[in-house]
Amino acid sequence: MREMALTTRSAQQTRTMGERLGALLQPGDVILLSGGLGVGKTTFTKGVAAGLQIREEVTSPTFTLVAEYEGRIPLVHMDLYRLYEAQGEADGTALTSAVEHALQAIGFADYLEGDAALLIEWPEAVRDLVADALSIEMVAQPLPRVDERVLHCTTTGWRSLNLLDEWVKRWLF
Repeated sequence: MREMALTTRSAQQTRTMGERLGALLQPGDVILLSGGLGVGKTTFTKGVAAGLQIREEVTSPTFTLVAEYEGRIPLVHMDLYRLYEAQGEADGTALTSAVEHALQAIGFADYLEGDAALLIEWPEAVRDLVADALSIEMVAQPLPRVDERVLHCTTTGWRSLNLLDEWVKRWLF
């Protein structure tokens, strides 16, 4: 496992950082994206989609749970927030039978074996179900650094470790 923190200082930098990651994604890559409401997850995701050459408008699939986009490779964008909201567990730490059932209903296991890259917002309930993922926790900074975000990145396998290394190289140079 490798950990690294990266900082962006504007919404445009956050989007650009996502775009550089999207340009590197391959089928089967999994990104677990967490952070509070309004921290910039959708801005980052729009950048990832741009890096994948997706021309559709990307929005957070909060009510549908899953959105699929076609680009250089397919992108599956999941937002699992509503699963926890329905359970009264906004932190999503407990994988209740209702959440398990909802994951089965959307075919979560099939997406893990598919030919798309997966970007999962509010991934707390599925963290243990994914063997190799790049986890990114976005944290807004206090005033006066209103547009600054720190992205705490953690890898859980070789594939995500290589992805993080390549992404950082593109960000720094």
